[in-house]
Amino acid sequence: MSEFFKSLISIPALDQIVLYACVILFIWGGTNKFGRKLEFNDDFTSLDAMKSLRGFAAIGVLLHHISQEELFQNKQVLSPFVNAGAYFVAIFFFCSGYGLIKSLDTKKDYLKGFIRNRIVKAIVLPFYVNVIVYGILMLATGVKLPRERWIFNFLGLTMMNEYAWFPIVLALLYLVFFLCFRFIKNRPVCFAVILVFIIGLGIGFCYNGHFAWWYGAKNWWLNPSLSSKALWWQAQKALWFSGEWWVNSAPAFFTGLIFANYEKAITAFFKKLYVLKLTVLLIITMICFKLSSFGQMKFQYWTEWSGNGPGIEEKMKTYFCQVPLFLVLGLAVIIFMMKYHVSNPVSRFFGKYSLHTYLMNLAALTAFRFMLQTNTPVKANSPLFFGYALAVIAASVLLGVGEQELTKLLQKLLFKKKEAKPA
Repeated sequence: MSEFFKSLISIPALDQIVLYACVILFIWGGTNKFGRKLEFNDDFTSLDAMKSLRGFAAIGVLLHHISQEELFQNKQVLSPFVNAGAYFVAIFFFCSGYGLIKSLDTKKDYLKGFIRNRIVKAIVLPFYVNVIVYGILMLATGVKLPRERWIFNFLGLTMMNEYAWFPIVLALLYLVFFLCFRFIKNRPVCFAVILVFIIGLGIGFCYNGHFAWWYGAKNWWLNPSLSSKALWWQAQKALWFSGEWWVNSAPAFFTGLIFANYEKAITAFFKKLYVLKLTVLLIITMICFKLSSFGQMKFQYWTEWSGNGPGIEEKMKTYFCQVPLFLVLGLAVIIFMMKYHVSNPVSRFFGKYSLHTYLMNLAALTAFRFMLQTNTPVKANSPLFFGYALAVIAASVLLGVGEQELTKLLQKLLFKKKEAKPA
């Protein structure tokens, strides 16, 4: 036991705070049915439960982005979150897929006006509000970009905010969902088409790579004299689908669709011998996690730096090693929630503002990076890490709430509801 406490003390202070906070949030408002053989949570897929689940994912994404700051990585502060971003984003994709099928089944004429209400109003407009907000912030802080880059950024064809990839992918998935269920209608065929589209996005990234490697001399990015002359759109994170994070967690969207469509049958299956079947599901999830880790270690995504060209084949192997994990992860989480789920003011708050706190996170990270620019030695237990993390989270929330309220105002102005005609 003394060794346990010694190991706990050696953990960076911020990691300890986050650990205790996660334990509190996981217990606060928890609804537990474990130990009660025939009892399950009836509301584990309710709007409130899903909102809280998204809230936990949003908090995880914020911590993931903070953990990726160079000083944090050098001192291994928040290290458990460094590679965990895709898992949290998978929750967003799963919830989105689930919500679409449930709305399709419960709302009359749901597909009528879908492009306008669910894509343009709910995704495209917030995306462009974020583009404008970031553009204003960059202009105000004296960021200098080539004129054509400003134009392409404001058009949304290149990335003004490198974290704003999620609404782009989500809009594409929603569009394919609409086209399938509007014109094909046969559900198994629709699901198959959507899965093929998702896998196609993954393969597309494997060819596209992390930057425009295909323009210029072979391995130009490894030659300082050539890389210094690269055009702005050849840089990392400038073009769409320039990064595995655009595609690796998207299969969870498909799982959300499938679970929603067959929810009664799936939950009935797991209610019989629940503990045994959950254990098997968790073991399968762990095997998929090991496969994903193996792929990333063995083949890797960042193959452009191996000196052998873009490494498309290695990227594909890595991607297909990850696909099973993100197909099963959302299912494992939701089946666990049959017995235990959490809903508290914090999780609900972050669930409500999840998209915009996520979108404004980069602005917050950038605004407070001056705190990490120090010439004095910094230890892992320095209060600096806690101060920076707290400032970034607080700023992300304030900016996110402000941006969401601005978006709501524009939505009301641009998408006025038609008044019903008197009978």
